[in-house]
Amino acid sequence: MLDAVSRVRRFNRAVTSEVGALDNSFLGRGRPLGAARVLNAIGQGRSDIAEIRDYLGLDSGLMSRLLRSLEEEGLIETMVHADDARRRVATLTRAGRREFKAYEALSNAQAEAFLARHARPDALLAAMDMIGSALGVSRATVQEMNPTSTEARYCLGEYYGELARRFAQGFDVARSRDPDAADMRRPRGAFLVAISDGLPIGCVGLKGTDGDLAEIKRLWVAPSARGLGLARRLMDAAEGAARALGITVLRLDTNSALPEAGQLYRTSGWREIARFNDDPYPDLFFEKRL
Repeated sequence: MLDAVSRVRRFNRAVTSEVGALDNSFLGRGRPLGAARVLNAIGQGRSDIAEIRDYLGLDSGLMSRLLRSLEEEGLIETMVHADDARRRVATLTRAGRREFKAYEALSNAQAEAFLARHARPDALLAAMDMIGSALGVSRATVQEMNPTSTEARYCLGEYYGELARRFAQGFDVARSRDPDAADMRRPRGAFLVAISDGLPIGCVGLKGTDGDLAEIKRLWVAPSARGLGLARRLMDAAEGAARALGITVLRLDTNSALPEAGQLYRTSGWREIARFNDDPYPDLFFEKRL
């Protein structure tokens, strides 16, 4: 049987070959993968050159060469930032926007063809999600969002679905407290979403009150991203948001059917307390003073 390192290297070779990482003409558009990735980053809304460089993991010299090649093709324009002369920004030209759309269409077709090869595309996608989360964990960001945003609603839908599967009595969000997350937004609270390369992979809500007490609600991490420290990172972010709002006491509830949640709270400074609400689902209650 192949050892773990050999299996990883086999995977690396397969992916490198499949995506055309070493091709001089990535997806047949006349430029290598590096230049295509810079063009894609700009097309996806990133404009600050230092941010793009960090996001792609490029050194300054290579980034400069790639930008110069795209400028010479007439696909991008670079300029000094309007509010900070120390920063430079990049934007797509009209030709650049056409090229970005062409790459998007080709990349989508490549992905669809790849999935069509396998008899179990859902299992293949699950494996890809796990790998993507593991490789991209250092680039994942925690962002405050409206709980009605598309990303937040996706996370909440996945969270509710998981509770329905794991609770013996099922789960109906309408029976829980604050099902619409109305108090999980400023100035009373906050809703935080973990984003990895544009995809939501976790969330947590801070449900505020009129005083200095708030509750942590709706902590969820995608199965593909578990074991990477993201739940603790979301909790830390929620505590930071609470401090910024002047909240001094946090409470939360959970169910013993979620032992990993109880373990997280017990090892991060929370203490178990008596029941403090009439929600029909939780059977464990915690408090933390900030």
